[in-house]
Amino acid sequence: MRIKDNYEKIMETIQRACQRADRNPSEVKILGVAKEHSSDRIKEAYKCGLRLVGENKTQEAETHQAELKSLDISWHFIGKLQKNKINRILKNFDFIESVDGVKSLEHIHKRVSKKIEVFIEINIGEEKNKSGFTVDGLMKALNYISLLDRVKITGLMVLPPYSDDPEEVRPYFKKVRQLKDELNGLKLHNFDIQHLSMGMSNDYEVAVEEGATIIRLGTALFGRRHK
Repeated sequence: MRIKDNYEKIMETIQRACQRADRNPSEVKILGVAKEHSSDRIKEAYKCGLRLVGENKTQEAETHQAELKSLDISWHFIGKLQKNKINRILKNFDFIESVDGVKSLEHIHKRVSKKIEVFIEINIGEEKNKSGFTVDGLMKALNYISLLDRVKITGLMVLPPYSDDPEEVRPYFKKVRQLKDELNGLKLHNFDIQHLSMGMSNDYEVAVEEGATIIRLGTALFGRRHK
């Protein structure tokens, strides 16, 4: 299928999910996961209405950004944060979604001169092979994080345990939405959770029903990966 067809299908799915959940579809943004896709493919999606692009690797991102610099794209870093790459990431990206621990927050805080918005990555399934804060770990670190006054937490990003059945993933999305409400209820300094980045190509419909504001789509939007 063409990207235009894929995009229209995704928008229709979002519309249906929002109707079921009594949400406004304008609350949900598509983030195109650009890993191993060409700049031409991203440009095609841009023509359809895509404005958020997610990148896992700094070098590939810089190539895309150079080739697409004339386009009004908001670039989101969604890969593993490495200490030696943070300066480049801060320079080239509008948002970092994958802040996976206190050390990463500290490194960002030290390198910026004014307040920056970031998303915290939550390891909602407490999987040993995935990075991110566990819910318990985050709760224990809240007071310290609130002291890092050049870092503002405006979103949560989650990759739940994979299942072929999206309904099996629903409880994890629900738990993240409840965590958002709990954090906002605490009225902590530097916390104002507006965004839930959750849901990918196989489960984004359920994620939207449970409150996702950003859905990270690769295959569903761009098709199978190819250079």
